[in-house]
Amino acid sequence: MNLIIADDHAVVRSGLRLLLEGQADLTVVGDAADGTEAFLLLEKFPVDVVLMDMRMPPGENGLQTTRRISEHFPEVKTIILSMHEEEEYVRTALEYGARGYILKSSQDIVLLEAIHKVMDGELVIDPLFGDYDQSYWSKSGEPLEKDEKYERLSKREREVLPLVALGYSNKEIAERLFISVKTVEVHKSHIMKKMTFDSFSELLQYSMKHQLIDL
Repeated sequence: MNLIIADDHAVVRSGLRLLLEGQADLTVVGDAADGTEAFLLLEKFPVDVVLMDMRMPPGENGLQTTRRISEHFPEVKTIILSMHEEEEYVRTALEYGARGYILKSSQDIVLLEAIHKVMDGELVIDPLFGDYDQSYWSKSGEPLEKDEKYERLSKREREVLPLVALGYSNKEIAERLFISVKTVEVHKSHIMKKMTFDSFSELLQYSMKHQLIDL
């Protein structure tokens, strides 16, 4: 099987290449630092599987490229490699055309088994998420209407919410919106109270379900 590795960290690409090329039936035909590079490699080499990081700033992210691959190279299987353990990330990846979702914290054997399973036509989700069938992961892909809690937010709070969900720091949000860090902290506090979120995970899931963010 021919594989491509796409990750913005060179040390990760090197480690994956070392692991994969140690297998008699796997060959790494190229690696890329972002989605655009990965897609160009597909036009040059015969490829069976792409191991795709989800976020590769500043280039094209893994989900966008996964969608392009599923449209232009439907025979190629994409496995998303991610550090995110929230189920909404898994569902989103599958909606974009991924055939697997494996956590970067998983053992090597999990990834190697996933590669072979997707080539056999299986949908592969990291064991951490439990033993669910494909129907479980395809549930609830359509956006929900924004509820009354969201309507309570001010215009500025609605601008802050998706930036928080995308993982920007208080300082980065302040710089993007031209406000102070203290003001960002106040907005975040108001958002959590008005939306009755108890954790960042809840805020993230809400943002993804209602398509407030584009990964």
